[in-house]
Amino acid sequence: MEKLDKLNISEEDLEFEFSHLEYQSGFGNNFSSEAKPGALPVGQNNPLKCPYGLYAEQISGTAFTVPRKLNQRSWLYRIKPSVTHEPFHPRAPSHDYLISEFNQSSSSATPTQLRWNPFNIPDTKTNFIDGLFTICGAGSSFLRHGFAVHMYVANASMEGCAFANADGDFLIVPQQGRLWITTELGRLQVSPGEIVVLQQGFRYSIDLPDGPSRGYVVEVFSGHFQLPDLGPIGANGLASPPDFLTPTAWFDDKAYPGYTIVHKFGGSLFTAKQNFSPFNVVAWHGNYAPYKYDLKKFCPFNTVLFDHGDPSINTVLTVPSEKPGVAVVDFVIFPPRWLVAEHTFRPPYYHRNCMSEFMGLIYGSYEAKADGFQPGGASLHSCMTPHGPDTTTFEKTIAEEDDAKPAKIKDTMAFMFESSLIPRITPWVLKSPHLDNDYYKCWTGLKSHFHHEHLPENGELHS
Repeated sequence: MEKLDKLNISEEDLEFEFSHLEYQSGFGNNFSSEAKPGALPVGQNNPLKCPYGLYAEQISGTAFTVPRKLNQRSWLYRIKPSVTHEPFHPRAPSHDYLISEFNQSSSSATPTQLRWNPFNIPDTKTNFIDGLFTICGAGSSFLRHGFAVHMYVANASMEGCAFANADGDFLIVPQQGRLWITTELGRLQVSPGEIVVLQQGFRYSIDLPDGPSRGYVVEVFSGHFQLPDLGPIGANGLASPPDFLTPTAWFDDKAYPGYTIVHKFGGSLFTAKQNFSPFNVVAWHGNYAPYKYDLKKFCPFNTVLFDHGDPSINTVLTVPSEKPGVAVVDFVIFPPRWLVAEHTFRPPYYHRNCMSEFMGLIYGSYEAKADGFQPGGASLHSCMTPHGPDTTTFEKTIAEEDDAKPAKIKDTMAFMFESSLIPRITPWVLKSPHLDNDYYKCWTGLKSHFHHEHLPENGELHS
């Protein structure tokens, strides 16, 4: 890789470095980190002269006057400020499959259940930026409201460039291949089964140490991700704050003539040149910082007697709307767990939801779809569109009658991006050869089991 040559680091040494990175633990904490002792100013954020001759620069993730409990910002102490670049120009060639404005000219709406088989990883050299393409979304990055769902298929590391997104936060779900992510605040290794959140404004570069890579991205224009309230669950459970990991300071002070910043702004890509690495932050402190999370550390809750809990019980992160309890985006997972409910149809129930549900599968199989839903694939069930277990799953489940023993769902990780907004779908994924035009057939075999014989009363069910 070109980056390895420039840094004079062997691939084996880089593998060791990224596999042994140190992180800071916690969600939403005020962190501090310095790659050189004494690089952080003492007692103030913006001294007349910073240690080591560094520049002080603040990055604000919220407006200055947002209430303190929601205010997010960090102070960066860097070798050169990020403003030191040439003017931005529209990127050439443009990226025609990446959008942030969802209207009748860019996308269309359909209530039909949609499913896609895994998208192929290209044969030609493609990095993370060029491998991004939009599936669906709602709202507008200009209006600072809404979301977008993207996927990426790539096979090459980003060389001589960094990406920044002015439109919103990226939550990335790798499905195939690790991501080595270098950010202004430090480095992260993110493997399939983990997620990473890269907030609005930060510059970062993504290397692909395993080569061919694929994954999912949800972008939010409306605020930032939060942990969901636990309510009567109590103080513990679901995603635990100490399990979220934030990078430690790391910097590159070498010269890079012609280094390119790729800036996503209003759904379009712009580029600007500079002669140094954007990853020149020697120290930083604050609560606005990228983080990653291992989904295997999620502590799920489930029914222990009868009936099926709502999937909201598996919410990892949420971006709330102005309406209490209603999300712009929820990130929900379906991890390994025990199923023990008695007299109960254990797979997910048949459903029409006022929310819209985009699902993906990282590995394994999904309990409600015995066939057709593959790792790397996706499905979309929009607002009030009926969905639920396929015919095979239903018939197999009811055939067990009440003889079903406690069973553990193993070796699987499915997830859902759920939104209160109605998504519009991009034309290229509706015309894609990966679109499963026979998806509806997974339900056409459902037959009537209605009969006029006596049914047990509710009291008999739980005797």
